Amino acid sequence: MLSHKKSLDILKKTNALLEGHFILSSGLHSSKYIQCAKLLSFPNQAQKICKALAKKIDKNFKKIDLILSPAMGGIIIGYEIGKLLNKETVFCERVNKKFCLRRGFFIKKNSKVLVIEDVITTGKSSMECVKLVKKAKAKLVGFASIIDRSNKKTLKIKKKIISHLKIEVPTYKKNQLPLSLKSIPITTPGSRFIK
Repeated sequence: MLSHKKSLDILKKTNALLEGHFILSSGLHSSKYIQCAKLLSFPNQAQKICKALAKKIDKNFKKIDLILSPAMGGIIIGYEIGKLLNKETVFCERVNKKFCLRRGFFIKKNSKVLVIEDVITTGKSSMECVKLVKKAKAKLVGFASIIDRSNKKTLKIKKKIISHLKIEVPTYKKNQLPLSLKSIPITTPGSRFIK
């Protein structure tokens, strides 16, 4: 089994976990930034983490018919876990700001669906996926992610989340920065800022 420390080393080595002073897409400041796309750009490293997550999923969910992931962040992790567990895998995309199934994808009635993301922060994307599961009259078995960085205050998901790693990412409003962050120059990462 992949230890917590080895997993963190992989995330740092691939620049998927950065430390410094960041403004997150929420506008809040943090000393940590997670970008799983960086991990997934190194397939040999990502495979170690995906195998460990697949074992946890297999242990916690006895019956899964379909894996559903939100685009873009969940597509690769959904595919990898689907391959490891030998499950059909689909993804949803935003059309007019709402998730929908395209490309001939569909969810069969009564099928057991697992929602997988790369990182769960508030659970907003996962809960939007749940709407598609309910609309199809299928059954949600649960949620999984490489990293769970949620906290009870902001998490919209009420079911258990199976994750490879739980990482605390402290966030601060601009006027409440600790001294340790105030002395570090700001970096603004994230896919929403990529042009």
